[in-house]
Amino acid sequence: MKPWYLTTAIDYANGDPHLGHALEKIGADVIARWHRLRGEPVRFLMGMDEHGQKVFQSAQAAGQSPQAWVDQISAHFEGTWRSLHCSHDDWMRTTEARHATGVRALLERIRERHPDDLFVGEYEGLYCVGCEEFKQEGQLVDGRCPEHPSRDLVPTRERNTFFRLSAYRDRVLALVEANEAFSVEPQIRRNEILSTLREGLQDISISRARLPWGIPFPGTEDETVYVWFDALINYLSATGFPDAGWDDIWPADLHVVGKGITRFHCIIWPAMLMAAELPLPKAIWAHGYVQWGGAKVSKSEGSAVSIEEAAARHGADALRWFLMREVGFENDGDFTFDRFDAVYESELANGIGNLASRVTAMVEKYRAGVVPSIEAADLPNTAGAEAVARYAMAMEQLDLKGAAKQVTDLVTEGNGYITVSAPWALAKAGDEAELDAVLATLTATLVRLAVLSSPFMPEKAQALWAALGQAGTADGAWETAKHPVVGGVLVRKPENLFPRRES
Repeated sequence: MKPWYLTTAIDYANGDPHLGHALEKIGADVIARWHRLRGEPVRFLMGMDEHGQKVFQSAQAAGQSPQAWVDQISAHFEGTWRSLHCSHDDWMRTTEARHATGVRALLERIRERHPDDLFVGEYEGLYCVGCEEFKQEGQLVDGRCPEHPSRDLVPTRERNTFFRLSAYRDRVLALVEANEAFSVEPQIRRNEILSTLREGLQDISISRARLPWGIPFPGTEDETVYVWFDALINYLSATGFPDAGWDDIWPADLHVVGKGITRFHCIIWPAMLMAAELPLPKAIWAHGYVQWGGAKVSKSEGSAVSIEEAAARHGADALRWFLMREVGFENDGDFTFDRFDAVYESELANGIGNLASRVTAMVEKYRAGVVPSIEAADLPNTAGAEAVARYAMAMEQLDLKGAAKQVTDLVTEGNGYITVSAPWALAKAGDEAELDAVLATLTATLVRLAVLSSPFMPEKAQALWAALGQAGTADGAWETAKHPVVGGVLVRKPENLFPRRES
């Protein structure tokens, strides 16, 4: 069975990871965990982009060889994502032999099938080292790169190998307009790509002359593969391409990238694959940026807060929750510690954490921790089941903020049900049957919350799952979310899931 193949953009090896990177990696991880939750096999790829002029210059400035430089940065990045509970099962580095093999194979395949698409020419233009990209006039803002406004653009003139991108404009345009076999989302990004395509495409340089750090360009003596052309191929080379079995994984089901690199992924990458006569990825999702004080969080432009500092505030799971719930996975959003604290207190400490504490304490108090066996364990008007259905719909649409909202809404329903049913009053009145139904209903609600929150907060969700006496893990328990079985289960009050921060 083909795994559901998900990738993130590979990070450039010239600095430290920041919250903008974290948003992408956590969002993709939530998506991967959602598919695993439903029992699907998943292949989840992350990695590092380790070639190019900027990396070479950074290594020189640090007094290191390029390989030593990227080795330490790769370890730092992957360690950071693991500390944020990312569950990728492959880590691609573009300095690996398997990647170089894939790059050469793709270029050779284009030469075999469409030899006229590769040609030698001269390029003259402004080069942004920060983006590792030649910039066209229409891409500039006040004469500067909008992604790296503090960097000077470098006038560059080289004789390179070109890719005939212009030949694929109409085919890519038709695909993006149809938005079916090759989907570009969200709509605002698709509209941007359509605008670029309708303006027309220029052929692009895909090699750099005499750059000492990169993959040698096949068939030439003094050129290296242009870093962006090289980097895009990682999604394919990670499948083992061109060796046997690569098509058991390819095509990718989803590429998750930032909105600043959609031109490469939504125009150049499909054109490259068309030229090689290979299947295209099924979908691309372009998320927005994390902002600090209204400005994009960026390595090259400086960042006011580190991932380590943010995660230390309330823990990795709380940071994951905040980025998905508050910033979201579509538009730009601000990160502030004040807002982080407020969301943590209201939605986590006073929300799901407090509800878990209240419910398990009542089961312990009134039934010695054993959940009564009741057939119909659901909130009034099937609110719990409806929340599960709305959650699934949001996840399928990659509306991660909307899915997270279903978790908080279910917490609100649970608290409201406690107020209306008043278990303490039922116990005092000796209405044991009604009290049994209420306790089972509330425990089932907590089970659902453990499952629905597991893609967002895997560690905290598992702690709640275990406290509810559930076997195994919440990771693949989607059927349990739809139909919780809690009768006869021994529960315990969980240790403080979301402790309040000392002031």
